[in-house]
Amino acid sequence: MERKEIHVIYGREDIAGMAQELMEKMAVADRLNPQMRIALKPNFVIPSPAEKGATTHPEIADGIFRYFYDRGFRNLAIMESSWAGQQNTEAAFRLCGFEAIAQKYGARFYDLKRDPVLERTVDGLSLHICRRPLLETDFLINLPVLKAHCQTRMTCALKNLKGCIPDSEKRRFHQLGLTRPIACLAKALPVHLTVVDAICGDLTFEEGGHPVPMDRLIGGFDPVLVDSYGASLLGFAVEDISYLSPAEKLGVGSTDLSAADLHEHRVEHRTRNLFRPNDAAHRLAKYIKADSACSVCYGSLIHALQRLSEGGKKPTQTICIGQGYRGREENGIGIGNCTAQFKTHLPGCPPSAKEISDFLSSMPSYG
Repeated sequence: MERKEIHVIYGREDIAGMAQELMEKMAVADRLNPQMRIALKPNFVIPSPAEKGATTHPEIADGIFRYFYDRGFRNLAIMESSWAGQQNTEAAFRLCGFEAIAQKYGARFYDLKRDPVLERTVDGLSLHICRRPLLETDFLINLPVLKAHCQTRMTCALKNLKGCIPDSEKRRFHQLGLTRPIACLAKALPVHLTVVDAICGDLTFEEGGHPVPMDRLIGGFDPVLVDSYGASLLGFAVEDISYLSPAEKLGVGSTDLSAADLHEHRVEHRTRNLFRPNDAAHRLAKYIKADSACSVCYGSLIHALQRLSEGGKKPTQTICIGQGYRGREENGIGIGNCTAQFKTHLPGCPPSAKEISDFLSSMPSYG
């Protein structure tokens, strides 16, 4: 019965208090004992403050840790790995404000880029997953940001788990098309609670810069149900988010919102319940020929094209990107190290949006 619960708490002036109250309303500690190892898996995919709409507000971790600390829990941890290509997770840990929270409660921080890897098989698909969230956590709390994504339309609970796999596996997920591996990872890596940061997620780009005030936190024990609810807030059907139904078929959770028991708190702070993502990423995708492109590289290209579009410029030929172009000699424009054999290409793994923008702007054919 508890897996059908969705709790929503509204506001933004006291995010830590909202998170603590959400935990109290869900009675999370009632099923646990203080000896258990509690770990938070936030999203600080890039070193960027939460106000820009890409990363988890550290105040959420503050409220959750306060909830547990007041009840005698002391074995607390934060686990994350930044984007593939962004090697310094610790820099993001500090800049995103989580270092101060960890110090406040004596919580350990684990950069999962440095973690040993274990193999798990789900539905015939072999997965490599970081050891700590699998074996050294008794209660894993996922803290995703509800935001747009240039490849999967939305990123929230299930996709946030990619931070629990090594960079080589993140790249392989893109080679496999994201949908099936994301669903299988959710099956292999049990998440006990999801608390969604829907304070001001970016509804244009995953890496932030265009935050949209949504002013709420969303909690649930079923990550598929939580993602389905998040999708509905953005005006998406379950079918629009490709990995939800496959995850449901694997038994990860339910997409049936009609059977969910919705609990709303601090409703006096609610503004509206539907937010429309900007379609810039899908509009600009028509200029791109992607083949197994990683999110970070693809996202940088989309961001660069948006910047150029705002200046009245648009491509006059298709731009190629992705791992599928490795070793292929082409006459077109290639972005990233995977297109090194192209006659015209920009190196980088990944190149930044500014580097891509400057590179494309310097080309006579870019009109």
